[in-house]
This record gives sequence, structure tokens and C-alpha cells, in this order.
Amino acid sequence: MPELSRFLGAIITMYFFDHGRPHFHVRYGEYKATIDVETLGLIAGTLPPRVRGFVTEWAAMHQDELRDAWRLLGEGALPAKIPPLL
Repeated sequence: MPELSRFLGAIITMYFFDHGRPHFHVRYGEYKATIDVETLGLIAGTLPPRVRGFVTEWAAMHQDELRDAWRLLGEGALPAKIPPLL
């Protein structure tokens, strides 16, 4: 489960053996959520509205890198880190 990015208390990861549509996981304190890479919509879990906003902003800026990370994981390779939201 490589960590792709970390910013403002949020930790963004993707899992090696996840199936289904491309997505990433967010942990923020006791909150956990799964976000769709294509739509940036919430698949599961919950995040505080402010946190969901900055995660969505970050994901929109790095959507191509997230797609690449998903593809690389599917090929058994480790993706590069993605810059944090500043």
C-alpha cells in the first residue's frame, strides 16, 4: 500500500491488489474514505467537508498522475510520489 502523498493531515494511498474502478484511499485522523479517480466522487467512507474539498482540489490537479499510479500498481510496479497540496 504505497503512500502517494501527504498534506494538511491527509494521507493518500493506493493498494496493490484493489480491484474495480481506479480509486485512492484517504485517511484523516479517524476518518477514512475512498475516492474515484475519474469522477473524484466519494465511493465509500466519510471526510469532513473542508478535508474533502482540499482532497478533491488536489486530486483534480493530479488526476493524470493518479491514473498512472493505478496503471503502475496493476503492472506490479511502484508509482512515484505525487506532490502535496500547498
